[in-house]
Formats: sequence, structure tokens, C-alpha cells
Amino acid sequence: MDWNAFDPQRALIGGILIGLAAVMLMIRLGRIAGVSGILANAATQSGEERNWRLAFLIGIVLGAYAMAESIGGFMPIFAGGWPLLILGGLLVGYGTRMGSGCTSGHGICGLARFSKRSLAATLTFMASAIVTVFVVRHLIGA
Repeated sequence: MDWNAFDPQRALIGGILIGLAAVMLMIRLGRIAGVSGILANAATQSGEERNWRLAFLIGIVLGAYAMAESIGGFMPIFAGGWPLLILGGLLVGYGTRMGSGCTSGHGICGLARFSKRSLAATLTFMASAIVTVFVVRHLIGA
């Protein structure tokens, strides 16, 4: 499988499922589907507040697993190895706290509510991603 190939059908299905999950969470619980906030608060909440957060997070993991199985396995591990992968995860976690949310909270839910703060955050996320891909693919050659 070519892991760099873009598949618009899978992207469309994934986008629809993410949108439905966000809408269902808002309708059923009145909550915004910001994954970083859900994850951060899953460790500190108790009772029903914790239960829905854990169910949401488990659903993300199971959804990723189901998708991987449907396409023949998981994407090969990042070539930089585990230490760089862990460092990247920690930096993303720090960035989500610094930016008061993640791509799902700002890019999906915040933009849908016409939040100016979410627009600024999403533009920052996208600009950072574009620069990162350019550096990694064209300057580093990975």
C-alpha cells in the first residue's frame, strides 16, 4: 500500500464520521468535541463526567484500529524512532494547552461556531503543518 496516496473517499467518510461524533456529543451532552480537553479532563473527573470521556477516547482508538484493519494494517512507524515520536507527542500536548485546544476543538467545533479565536488557532495549525511538511520533505528529504 502506498501510505502517501490520498484517498478522497476515505477522507470524506472520515470527515463525515468526525462531524457526526462532534454533533452527537453537542446534542446529547452539550459538550464540544475537543479531544485534548476530553483527554485532560478524563484523568481528573469522576462518575458520569469521566465515563463519557473514556467512552469517547476508547471510540477514537477503536475507530483507528477498525480503519487500519480495513486497509490492511497500520502505517509503518515513524522513521525517526520512538524517542522522536514521544518527543513530538509531548510537544503537541504542550501546544494544545498553550493554544487552549487542539485541531478538533478549534478546527471542527470552533469554526462551526464562528469563533475568531478558533480561526486564528486553525490558521496557525495549518501554517505550521505546511512549513513542517515542506521542511521534512524538501529540505531534510525524509
